This record gives sequence, structure tokens and C-alpha cells, in this order.
Amino acid sequence: MRLSFLDLLPVASGGNAAEVIRSAATVAQAAEAAGFVRYWVAEHHNMPSIASAVPDILIAHVAALTSRIRVGAGGVMLPNHAPLRIVEAFRTLEALHPGRIDLGLGRAPGTDAVTSAALRRGAGDDPNERLAELLAFEQGTFPESHPFRQITPTPAGVSLPPIWMLGSTTAGAAIGASLGVRYAFAGHFAMRNAQAAFAVYRSRFQPSTSLAEPYAMVAVTVICGEDDAHAARLAAPVRLAIARSLTGQRQPIATEAEALAHQFTPEEEAAASSFLEGAIVGGPERVRDGLHRLIQETGADEVMISMLLPDLNDRLASLGRIAAAVRVSQTAPGTSPSRPPATP
Repeated sequence: MRLSFLDLLPVASGGNAAEVIRSAATVAQAAEAAGFVRYWVAEHHNMPSIASAVPDILIAHVAALTSRIRVGAGGVMLPNHAPLRIVEAFRTLEALHPGRIDLGLGRAPGTDAVTSAALRRGAGDDPNERLAELLAFEQGTFPESHPFRQITPTPAGVSLPPIWMLGSTTAGAAIGASLGVRYAFAGHFAMRNAQAAFAVYRSRFQPSTSLAEPYAMVAVTVICGEDDAHAARLAAPVRLAIARSLTGQRQPIATEAEALAHQFTPEEEAAASSFLEGAIVGGPERVRDGLHRLIQETGADEVMISMLLPDLNDRLASLGRIAAAVRVSQTAPGTSPSRPPATP
């Protein structure tokens, strides 16, 4: 089983966001030692419970302190950035750490409307247009008459790392398929759409120069405790954090004691249950069976673990239990025993 890790850099109540950011390398090193294929960081803004806002800086830091694991963005949100800036940032990362960087691209802003405005989104700007512009910069395919035709992204002579299209619906799957790029499905908050999205991606996939066959990854929330009861206790702050966030109560993640004592309103309960649909929470045996079942149901080539546990030691311990519960494969990413190797 090929496993990867999505680190949301969760911030606990009374915690220090700066310390959480500095701990990213520790988590990545643990994932690398456990045989995980890749370590990704997300882009979220104006969320006190999450410290990950600037993926490219985090990637540079983590990649410098690891040696094998691929490090990437899950993802860079297209509405928030000029396409040329993305191309130049990730070419620079690829130049610094050749063959170890991933570029996941999302079409949502990863935040609320007011914060989106503060990030300088252009009025009426279409993320699909930004995606097309990014690809034109990378491939040098602007028309002769286009003013950007004269721009050479820096550093020249360095290609972008592998592109992944992110998505939580069939729309992202269709775009990824049409471009012939890798696809990562956000099952850690939208698992109900997984099978339909994967079906669209695989049925519509168009081979490209970078990828001959479809390659899909599913993200899923996994919390692995010493046993099922321990896992349920660990998951309590996660459920409360999600419920609060989705009902407009943005704050750092509660302690376990506070979360266990909290009386959920019907609205909070519905929000947490919907977001965590498909989550795998339990002891090692339950987690192992859940991961195998997820792969069987989706046909995913790779699974990306997300856990949002606010305590670093709990996060590391859960990661270790997951690795021990399943047979982690370090096969070159983008390959499987039944198909020829592809570019990672």
C-alpha cells in the first residue's frame, strides 16, 4: 500500500502557531522513516486552527530537512496567486530539490470571501483561466500576439515538478483527465463524491507527455489509536474543531477534555458527520481494514492520510501505528505492480 501524508499543521487551544510550523519537518521526517511516499502541506487562510498558509516556503524548509520523501503542496490555490509566480516558485523548488517536489493545484480559494478579497483576487477572475495561463507559461504556448509570449519564467531550463489536479467533485476530475495529469481527491472532507470522481477521471483520461496512464490518489481522515476507544477520544477535538469551523466559530482546536465535555447542537453534529463521512477512526486493525476497503472501493493508486490531531506526539504516534498496521510500499510514486513505471 502506498501511503502519503497531508499535514494541515493543526493549532491547539493555547498552542503556538510558530511552533506548529517548525514541527512540520519533524512530522515529515517521521513519515519518511515510516516509508510514506510524499508529505504535502495545504493552503488555508484566516483559520486559527490551521497554521499552513504558504506552501512553497514550508516545502523549501521541509525538503531541506528530509532526503527521500517527496514534498509538495496539497495544494496551491489558483485564485490566490498570479500564474507566473506559481511557475517561478515551483521551478525554484525543483531546482533546489530535483525529483522530490509535487505541485498540487486547487481551483478554490481555501478561505472565506473577505479573506479572498484581501488576497487580491481579481474581480471575475476564473481559476480555469489561471490554470490555462500557468500551463502556457510552463509550456511556452502563448500565441504569437500575446504580450506574455515574451516572458521567460525564471529559472529557465527547469521544468515544473509533476502537476496534480486537486478536487472534491467530478469537475476537478474532468480537468485533470483532460490535461493528462495526476489527480488527488479530497476525500478527507468530501468522500461521498469519491467513486463518481474517480470514474470520471479514469474514463476521460487523455495521455500526455508527462503521464501515460491515469494515476489517482484519495485523501482520507485517519486517526489510529491504541484501540478503538482511544481513537475515539483522540478524534473528539477533531470533530469539535470541524463543527465549530463549519458553523462559523473559528478558533484553535479544543483540548480532549473540552471536546469530550462539549454538548453538540444538532447543527454542529450534522456538520461534523458530513465532513468526516468516510473517515477511518479506530485501533490498528480497524484502520488497516478501512484503508484496504477504501482502495477496493475507489481503485485509488495511493492514499493520503490527514488527521488534524492538535498534539504533535499524538500525531506522530498515530502515524506510526498506521505504518505498522499496513504494509507500506516505497515503490516509485506513479507506478504499481500491474503497470509500467511512470514519471513520479
